[in-house]
Amino acid sequence: MEWFNVGTIVNTHGVRGEVRVKSVSDFEEERFQPGQEIYVENNEAETGYEPLVIKSSRPHKQFILLTFEGYNSIDDVDWMKNAALSVPETALAPLKEEEFYFHEIIDADVYTEEGSHLGYVKEILTPGANDVWVVEPAEGRQDILLPYIEEVVQHVDVAKKRITVRIMKGMLPE
Repeated sequence: MEWFNVGTIVNTHGVRGEVRVKSVSDFEEERFQPGQEIYVENNEAETGYEPLVIKSSRPHKQFILLTFEGYNSIDDVDWMKNAALSVPETALAPLKEEEFYFHEIIDADVYTEEGSHLGYVKEILTPGANDVWVVEPAEGRQDILLPYIEEVVQHVDVAKKRITVRIMKGMLPE
């Protein structure tokens, strides 16, 4: 079974079993809802992951604070520090056409309409109105920030991990 990282527990928060999570989930609000099952990395578990049921979830600065059913104190969750949170492939919801999971876009090669290789997508930012794909240039220049909008992203081939973009004035670093 394939597993997908949706965040990392960066620390505990308070003394009542709450943890601070840095999310990398595509669908953060749905993924971290109370009642959702999520898996924490645990080398002692048979599969390498231990299932957890989210009891509560709330935003806190640039993090999400979570509690889990059956984990009620800092001592219960202290071992989870720096552990990855994941979901199995079966937990991924089907997407509409022209929608993609982050893991399908990360590491994809990016080309201009003219065929020039710009680099690869190393990160996806979610600042608000639209996602921004951070491209690490092939020639070691400054990162390129590509807004995920129709005018810029022309084609995404998930199977080939190839993205074709239209570069607008001012998008490329000088």
